[in-house]
Amino acid sequence: MLALLGENGAGKTTLMNMLFGHYMPDAGNVEVVDQQGQLVPLALGHPQAALAAGIGMVHQHFTLAENLNALDNIVLGSESLRLFKRNRSGARRKIEGIMEHTGLNVQLDVPVGRLSVGERQRVEILKALYRDVRILVLDEPTAVLTPQEADTLFEKIGAMTREGLSVIFISHKLREVLAFSQRIAVLRHGVKVGEIATKDADERAIARMMVGADTPKIPREDMAAGDDVLQLKDVSIVGRAKRDSITHLDLSVRRHEIVGVAGVSGNGQSALAALISGLVAPTSGTVAIDDAPVSMFAPQNMVQQGIGRIPEDRHHNGIVGDMSVAENMVIERLGDPQIQSRGLLKQDAITANAQRLASEYDVRGPGVHARARLLSGGNIQKMILARVFEQDPKLILANQPTRGLDMGAAAEVARRLLEARARGAGVVLISDDLDEILSLADRIFVIHDGQLVAAESRDREEIGLMMAGQVA
Repeated sequence: MLALLGENGAGKTTLMNMLFGHYMPDAGNVEVVDQQGQLVPLALGHPQAALAAGIGMVHQHFTLAENLNALDNIVLGSESLRLFKRNRSGARRKIEGIMEHTGLNVQLDVPVGRLSVGERQRVEILKALYRDVRILVLDEPTAVLTPQEADTLFEKIGAMTREGLSVIFISHKLREVLAFSQRIAVLRHGVKVGEIATKDADERAIARMMVGADTPKIPREDMAAGDDVLQLKDVSIVGRAKRDSITHLDLSVRRHEIVGVAGVSGNGQSALAALISGLVAPTSGTVAIDDAPVSMFAPQNMVQQGIGRIPEDRHHNGIVGDMSVAENMVIERLGDPQIQSRGLLKQDAITANAQRLASEYDVRGPGVHARARLLSGGNIQKMILARVFEQDPKLILANQPTRGLDMGAAAEVARRLLEARARGAGVVLISDDLDEILSLADRIFVIHDGQLVAAESRDREEIGLMMAGQVA
């Protein structure tokens, strides 16, 4: 099992997309071992050729048809178009066997558009395993799994490697890299700068290879919390699906405090985040900001109330992809007289603002006038962070703020959140990464099945079990 590491923009996903046939390299070639054990050239630029060679890839950003159910997504493209009747019973049996073997359970008959982000990621992994791949590429495979689920997944994949499966996985979680890989390769600025046997590696050595220096540890100083900035009392939301619902939820967030909400994706985090963002109103219960009840639930109102929002799905909810980077950085400030006058945007001011923030937050890409969708996932996240922190909000909703970020970028997010806390902001940190919660949060809650329970201790294993619903 080979771990492929590097900063955001180092070329990891680009390299793997060339292997899978999505991108055509400008030079060089790829060779794979065929069924007879012979090393043969791979036809480049053709995903079907990669699949035929036994290469499967689970992308960081999903490639699913949201109108189809999970079962249809898994088998999509694996059946001949000449078949008059699809063998769904046989496909279902095979998928259920894979789910039992890996522990990656999903609701096969539910449309993917109604599944949580974590459930969609499981569909992507099942889709690759269903094709009996010999080489499996995993791009951030455990981003939305509990520690126990992640360990189980890698243990199962490790068993498959002993049976002949080859695995390349991209990850920013050094704990799992050091625990489960056999070799580590590191890219920097599109060049492989080193390779090391995992048994000879440690976090400091990996960090130096990735960024050329040690990644600084961000200390979290104890701090006295202030008054409540957000209060949720007996709040319930009845959504279309279970993941869109919360039940009788009580939560307070104070100034100078980070409240961590841990949980497996699909247990109500989306509903909680949507409520705080102003996207939905509670079915019952009350929400107050600075002790003033909220009567109008709308994103614009929440922004005006001083809430900064870092959404879970940065592509769908964080940016307008066809607008420029500069425009996305001011999209929540269009009423600001520094940005517009008499209905006309001040383009020079918008450009200057974007250039300053891009430099300060290290947003890399083709330039501030390029379309935002052309940025990598990590750089889109840094662009959103710049937009949020620039407004000095009183309350920050940080929903999966470091998902897909490299060590340096994740450390910078942590530093920014702690700085906001020190300035007097309250922070709601929703994360599937338990290590992130443990390192940043002053108080920790676990959300499961739409209900919020305070963690009595900071024991990693106990909280992981609570996330799985095994401990009350």
